[in-house]
Amino acid sequence: RVLSLELNKDRDVERIHRSGINTLDIEPVEGRYMLSGGSDGVIVLYDLENLSRKPSYTCKALCSVGRSHPDVHRFSVETVQWYPHDTGMFTSSSFDKDLKIWDTNTLQPADVFHFEGTVYSHHMSPVATKHCLIAVGTKSPKVQLCDLKSGSCSHILQGHRQEVLAVSWSPRHEYVLATASADSKVKLWDVRRASGCLTTLDQHNGEKSKASSEAANTAHNGRVNGLRYTNDGLHLLTIGTDDRMRLWNSSTGENTLVNYGKVCNESRKGLKFTISCGCNPEFAFVPYGSAIAVYTVFTGELITMLRGHYSTVNCCVFQPNFQELYSGSKDCNILAWIPALREPVPDDISEKSLPQQHLNPAYEDAWSSSDDEG
Repeated sequence: RVLSLELNKDRDVERIHRSGINTLDIEPVEGRYMLSGGSDGVIVLYDLENLSRKPSYTCKALCSVGRSHPDVHRFSVETVQWYPHDTGMFTSSSFDKDLKIWDTNTLQPADVFHFEGTVYSHHMSPVATKHCLIAVGTKSPKVQLCDLKSGSCSHILQGHRQEVLAVSWSPRHEYVLATASADSKVKLWDVRRASGCLTTLDQHNGEKSKASSEAANTAHNGRVNGLRYTNDGLHLLTIGTDDRMRLWNSSTGENTLVNYGKVCNESRKGLKFTISCGCNPEFAFVPYGSAIAVYTVFTGELITMLRGHYSTVNCCVFQPNFQELYSGSKDCNILAWIPALREPVPDDISEKSLPQQHLNPAYEDAWSSSDDEG
């Protein structure tokens, strides 16, 4: 199904945003509701379900935090995320230096965390049962951990030298966090440990010669602005402005040396790519200019380029129940990429000219003589 993803002519997503779309998230409970965040601060909530049951339909916007809303973000929304355990709450963070916790039903902020610098990325653990920490990457090199229960932002992870562009909790270990920074480094942390840092990923697996001028333990030769665990948490995929994507063993920290070729990445901020779920093999969907590149995660093969946006693609999100992809772009559109289920009849063949048995398989002669097979 993933190999046959195409821009679906029968499904639209209602166009609400008047500026570029930076971030998308589909709630993991039902896989039905999607959030989007725009560069004008607007947040929209969509229902992806086809309630009309018609073959062609538009995913409707249920509500939005628009420009006239008293609590709207003042600048670009960079990350939206549903609370992982129910749809009653979602989170958003912005270049206005705020992280907001929203009550979905009232569209009012239940809490606001304010930071000293631009917020590039935040993430809540999809599996945590013993903590309610939101990891936040900002213009500061310090990674902030905000506690939803206490409403305080006391915990800080120190080790990066420059701004933190992407953060992601492990889907396997609830206390393990990965962070990616403009200092070319990716760090894994156990947030229970005093020192925090478990390891700093090294693209050369410790085999770099001492004579080299390159700094030790860099994950990329440039800013690392994309970070994503595979769904089983065993591997970590990173993207850097060195136009490289790397796959790491998340328990050993080893670079698996999968070669994805040149992965063009001109983003000056976090790059929101995604990985399929429930497919074999797994695929990575990576914004690539105005297209989305689809790679096999473990062999590095570029399978296809999904083209349909008119401008830079900023984010994409995977819907695992139906193996669908949604993408958001600077062109203000959200596009739905759905597996093509039927072979279309070529336009030059009208139904009438087809032999009768092709129209109804019940009348078709399924026997074949061995002479024809030869």
